[in-house]
Amino acid sequence: MATANESSSGSRSNASSQADAATDAMEKQIAQLRREITKINKTLAEQAEDAGETVSGWYDSAADRASRAVSSLGNQARGVSGAVRENPGTVSTAMLLGGGIGLLIGLMLNQHNSRDYGWFDRR
Repeated sequence: MATANESSSGSRSNASSQADAATDAMEKQIAQLRREITKINKTLAEQAEDAGETVSGWYDSAADRASRAVSSLGNQARGVSGAVRENPGTVSTAMLLGGGIGLLIGLMLNQHNSRDYGWFDRR
């Protein structure tokens, strides 16, 4: 019977050592996976930083262009308002002339449309 007990305890010892070896192998794989995840996180952080710098550069460039455009529009508006102050008669004449031309164009278009539809005729 001692032989049966010895073989039973030997197989238990063998199974225990195999389980320990499997556990050690899994722990090594987990540690390796953790290292790889850390590398991936560092790479992603670097890429996010690069993207942030790129976007910041685009924003700065757009803000600079918008600032220059606003400044240019302000200068043009000051020039126009100065011209209006210096020549109020010319500006009012141009406005009246433009309004008159617009009125004539509107009347001509209305006359053209009224012939086509015939709804304006009351016979």
